[in-house]
Amino acid sequence: MAVPGTGSPNQYFWIVTIGLQLLFCREFWFAKLSLQEADKTDSSSIYNYYVGVALMMFVGFGYLMTFLTSYGLGAVGFTALVTCMGVQWATILECYMGKGELAIDFMAVLNGNFAVAAVLISFGGLIGKVSPLQLVVVVIIELTCYCANKVYFLKQYAHVPLILDCGGTIIIHVFGAYFGLAACKVLGPPSSDKLNASSYQSDLFSLIGTVFLWLFWPSFVAGGLPSGDGQTTALINTVIALLASTVITFGLTQIIEGGKVSTVPIQNATLAGGVSIGATANLVGSFGAMVIGILAGALSTLGFIKSPAFGDVDTCGIHNLHGMPGLLGGVFSVLVPLFYPGTGIVMADQAMGLAGTLIVAIATGAMTGYILKALSAPSESKPFSDEEHWACADDIAR
Repeated sequence: MAVPGTGSPNQYFWIVTIGLQLLFCREFWFAKLSLQEADKTDSSSIYNYYVGVALMMFVGFGYLMTFLTSYGLGAVGFTALVTCMGVQWATILECYMGKGELAIDFMAVLNGNFAVAAVLISFGGLIGKVSPLQLVVVVIIELTCYCANKVYFLKQYAHVPLILDCGGTIIIHVFGAYFGLAACKVLGPPSSDKLNASSYQSDLFSLIGTVFLWLFWPSFVAGGLPSGDGQTTALINTVIALLASTVITFGLTQIIEGGKVSTVPIQNATLAGGVSIGATANLVGSFGAMVIGILAGALSTLGFIKSPAFGDVDTCGIHNLHGMPGLLGGVFSVLVPLFYPGTGIVMADQAMGLAGTLIVAIATGAMTGYILKALSAPSESKPFSDEEHWACADDIAR
């Protein structure tokens, strides 16, 4: 029986994938379950937040990226692969780096999902242009760099962390966006962009992802916080920011596009408020959340319509949804003490964390891009088509 992908590096995909799962089995053999709060695992516990975040990964990110006419299987299917592989790898890495042992509870698994979000953001820039083997390489390298940045530089497991960022504006969105963009830049534009387009049907499927992300984004922002006033504040402020970014996106698209609502900003920029509010969702008031939502929605909408940067290499527009709104939210978090005293934010540390994370993301993303380039095969000449790596139905758009 011929191995799929023979003649290209992708023929080793199955070996690497199964080998990694066996490695994970070895590590989990030595893991211990942390059950101190097992009696609290009910519908109102952290499990509820885990379900919301997991739905964002599998359904939200997966279906958001189905806008490509001929890459729906890859969008949803590879999102599932990244999530299932990434949660295991990130849980192992973050537990060992942050706690010195593999002690698994729902918070550890939730943090694994948060880490995977950074990879899925990067995947948004790379989607349709990388093979399954290259994608697995991205998962392994990016999560290693992400966890190291989070634990050792941003000191999120220290008694006094370097930055405050409950919703991952800096830790997740800025890192994931600029890691992916750096890798995309190194890889360069695809050999053909014929299928880098949407259809009426694929846009509808993509909006399903938008709705799921929108509904469960508050869980993503507040799920890692302890229950209490801070968590409730974060939940409410995230909803307010999303409401504001959604309304401003609808209004601006009609103005800029000459009287009609543009689909791409509605699929994406409506979510920008959730990206930007993450770092300060538990620290600001409702008016502050609304302002940051409006600014994030406007910035993201302009980015998707005008495509000021990375348009030739950024498939999903991660610079416009995660990069620029992430930087906006990061800068806002640096300035928060000027408007809200007593938040606990140290402006210099917050600025250092934002700038350092940006540098680490770009450097490690570029390095990963060169590795991906070395794994490219000249024969892989059908970008943005599921036919390259999936057994597809005959009616796939060509």
